[in-house]
Amino acid sequence: MTWTWEARFVAALATLSLSGRAAAAQGGPAAPAPAMRRAYQLDLADSTAQARAIFQGVIDTATDPAAKAAAQRAMAMSYAFGGDCANTVRYESMVIAYWATREQAEPQTAFYQEGEVADEAARVCLDAGDTQAAEQWYRRGGELGLREPEPRTHPRSLWEFRLAHALGRIAARRGDTAQARRQVAAARRILDGDSAMAAQQERFFPYLAGYVALYGGDFATAEAQLARAAAMRGNERDPYLLCLLAMVYEREGKPAEARATYRRAWDLATAHNPPSAFVRRWAKDRIGGS
Repeated sequence: MTWTWEARFVAALATLSLSGRAAAAQGGPAAPAPAMRRAYQLDLADSTAQARAIFQGVIDTATDPAAKAAAQRAMAMSYAFGGDCANTVRYESMVIAYWATREQAEPQTAFYQEGEVADEAARVCLDAGDTQAAEQWYRRGGELGLREPEPRTHPRSLWEFRLAHALGRIAARRGDTAQARRQVAAARRILDGDSAMAAQQERFFPYLAGYVALYGGDFATAEAQLARAAAMRGNERDPYLLCLLAMVYEREGKPAEARATYRRAWDLATAHNPPSAFVRRWAKDRIGGS
């Protein structure tokens, strides 16, 4: 989901420099190291073993703790391209441990990043089908994010919305449609209760409604909601939403629409992040490899 945490993650990877804490932590203007760029491309090309060898080399030789944590986060994403929940969690935990060392010096940033990284691991696990690990890490992400002291950079309602959104998707994957719908309703109430937060997060609500409908077998609703989500401003280039929409077409018996939408998703899945990791893994066989 291209939430605030994911947008910052993508930006950080796009501008990663191994030369210092500020660039790694804030997504500064320095260009990514050539080795890292090469490893990102290898993951996108389904050459994850080669990519991980590069990432491990960067981790082993990094002298700056922030740079090392950035490489560990990239390694976590490399495992996401293989649908490996356990190893994604292992490396994301290392990143969280780095941010724990920054809690006194920069508490707002540190706790926020800890929550984001935990949620990132949770999403990978859910996409891999491990609902137990996903729930554990989504709850952990909310707990960490809510530890951010005043003045908060993000409101409590944001973490509450994220958790309701996550629990709705988890319930849907477990086949508990009633619980999933309760979480959809909870997410709606949270958005309605904070207009400032909702201004940034509203575009993720039809994604939740569509996801729950997809796994609940209500394909007409899923198609309508996911098509709406994919068309909303800020979501236009989100490959994950298109992949979900293609899954709906597949289940509706619309092979031409499904294949075309999978192709659009594939073509947009060029970032080193959870959406691309899932799309590259899921859509490959459905478009005949690429």
